Order: sequence, then C-alpha cells, then structure tokens
Amino acid sequence: MTPKISWTSKFCVCPGGTMACAAVMIPGLLRGSVGTTCTRAALLRLTPRSLRHLTLTSVMKSKRKTDHMERTADVVRREVVSTAKVCGAANESPSVKRLHLLVAEKDFSFKAGQWVDFFIPGVSVVGGFSICSSPRLLEEERIIELAVKYTNHPPALWIHNQCTLDSEVALRVGGQFFFDPQPTDASRNLVLIAGGVGINPLLSILRHSADLLRERANKGSGFEIGTIKLFYSAKNTSELLFKKNILDLVNEFPEKIACSLHVTKQTTQISADLKPYITEGRIMEKEIRDHISKETLFYICGPPPMTDFFSKQLENSHVPKEHICFEKWW
Repeated sequence: MTPKISWTSKFCVCPGGTMACAAVMIPGLLRGSVGTTCTRAALLRLTPRSLRHLTLTSVMKSKRKTDHMERTADVVRREVVSTAKVCGAANESPSVKRLHLLVAEKDFSFKAGQWVDFFIPGVSVVGGFSICSSPRLLEEERIIELAVKYTNHPPALWIHNQCTLDSEVALRVGGQFFFDPQPTDASRNLVLIAGGVGINPLLSILRHSADLLRERANKGSGFEIGTIKLFYSAKNTSELLFKKNILDLVNEFPEKIACSLHVTKQTTQISADLKPYITEGRIMEKEIRDHISKETLFYICGPPPMTDFFSKQLENSHVPKEHICFEKWW
C-alpha cells in the first residue's frame, strides 16, 4: 500500500483508527526533558512536510499490518499539530488509565468521536487513541481526555508506566467517525453500541449530546436532539468504564438519555446502585432492532467481530448504510 498524506485545513476521513500504533520518530523539539514548555516557534517545527516524511518512514518500516499509521496512511489529518501537557491521570479500571491533556495550540479542535495521533518524545511508535471528552471541554478549558487500555504497544506502555504530570506529547486529529450536527439539521435519535474500550468515542458523542441538550434548554435554540440510548458491554463491572459519568447523564436527562450495561463474565456480586442498569450476558440483536426508525442514527465501536455483527444486522433490517457509523479497534 502506498501511503498518501494530503495536508489541508479540513478534517480527515478514516475508517477505523481507535486503538493502534506505528513506528515513527518524534521531531527534535520534543526530545528534551519531560515537562519542558515548548514555544510556538518550536511547535511550528512539526510541519506537514516533516510529519509526512515521518509517517511514510513509519509505514515502510512497520511490520504490523494493523498499525494505526499504516491503516490510516491514505487519510487526511487536520493540519494543526499541537503540543499538550498531561495535567491529570487516574486509573479508570484495573486495565485502563485516564489522561487529561492541556492542549497548547488554540486552533486545535475535534468533532465528538474522533481520534488523535499521539506522538511521544523518545518513543519511536505513534499511538492512535480516541478522545472520550466533549468538544466543549476543549473549547472552555483547552483540555481533552483519553482512556488507554494497557497493552504491550510502546505508547500504551509509556502511558501506564512512564507518563507523569507535566509530561509533554504532540497531538493531531483524524477520523470520520463523529457526530457533529448543525443547528438547522433535522432532529435525530442516537443508538450507541460499545464494547470494552470502544466506549471512548461513544462517550465523547454522549457528552456532546448532553451539551447540546443543555444548550437547547438554556437558549431555546440550537440542534434539537431526540433520544439517546447507550448499549455498553464489558467483561465485568470493574471494566465498565465511566460508569459514574454515564449514570450522571442518565439521571440529568431521564427523558432523553438511557443506558443498558452488559457484563459477560461477572464473577462477583453487582452493587445495588448498578444493578438496575446491568444485564448479565451480551447485547442481543432484538434490543437493537427495537430502536430502529427512520430518525435514528447508529454508532458502533468495539472489537471487529462485534462491530461487523451489529452493522450487518442493521443492514439486514433495512437501516440505510448512511445511518450506520462504525469504528473498529484492535
């Protein structure tokens, strides 16, 4: 595959890029000590030309067919590349670490559901991680949030074992999996189907939907969203990420937002506060079919077999392809 990187000011189009990495060298500006504040002049050294060269090199050297940079080599990214500083970190689950990143570049922006190329100083592999925060958090506080599962890939290892407060990285936005309605668009219902760490981009969409609901309630204008139903499956309740965040939104908008949380290998007792929302067993086709309507958009993110299964089921139920959006993670 011959990679083609076209640098324009628009967002990129990319099928599947949630959780993967590829070999690429980080530019010189980030080789200094961790926590160093980069100047704007230094930031500009991350030019489209230099990053294109680095990306091409990474694809040629990569031996993994599922590398993030290889899978997305034909994709247009946003031209803006920004340094970012880790301003918060916590364990979201036994296997997932959550990061808050303070973004330096004012022109850096994203749409709910998109991912970032994640450049780490001193690490010759680029990460690809979905953003799980709302675009409004970035607009108001210049912060984005990631949640990264522990794996043996160098970017994930760095995040879990070496990343500290004030560590610096560089970010670039990409992805065609997003929800970005305009104020005059027709109202839509959303069905979000997540498996494991595939919750990340769907949480971004859920949080963005909540922001739209608040805006509509406060101003009486803006996009009028319909109902939102989240189906989310994980191995057990400890691996159901962002439980509190999700249930807080369900309680804030009981007539608009609902969730069905599924666990497939639960071995301990389920807590009383979670029990009303938990189903033991996988998400069933009938649950999804019950939400089919001409006003409903379906967003799916999880392991490829799960994503393939539900997208095929929806197509077989005559849901238009343009109403089925999916992102696969590996």
